[in-house]
Amino acid sequence: MKRIELVEKIFDIKREKNLSWKAIAEEIGGYSQIYIMTALLGQMRLPKPQAAKAAALFGLTPNEEKMLSEVPYRGEQSLVPPTDPTLYRFHEAMMVFGPTMKEYLHEEFGDGIMSAIDFDLQMEREPNDAGDRVRITMSGKFLPYRYHQPEGNFPALGYKED
Repeated sequence: MKRIELVEKIFDIKREKNLSWKAIAEEIGGYSQIYIMTALLGQMRLPKPQAAKAAALFGLTPNEEKMLSEVPYRGEQSLVPPTDPTLYRFHEAMMVFGPTMKEYLHEEFGDGIMSAIDFDLQMEREPNDAGDRVRITMSGKFLPYRYHQPEGNFPALGYKED
């Protein structure tokens, strides 16, 4: 069985049992709803205690339970640009605001990236009279780029030593 087949099986059982993601996350416990959803959608691994609870909830086989704890191939199902309208809007937001976010990050932090490994994601409904809004908070550790030139070679390469 491939991971995507397990994800489809979980979706089928979720529908059959009329479960919400919130109820699933509460039943499995130990991690945020977003993390558990991401793992059950095949993009993260579940620790063994949570995998056991997920297996019991969904009636999974021992091999399927083990698969939930294995390191996945992240993003292997992704299309660029995505074809799903919701995913496309997230992609579009990054195409429009990504360069601004990059410039802001570099001005505030320096040359580096925001980790998607040491990372937290929160989503919530924000009531608004003009129509409810989606609040998304991403928090990732800043990782500065390292330059691996031998010490003292900066002047020879045309760089100024700090």
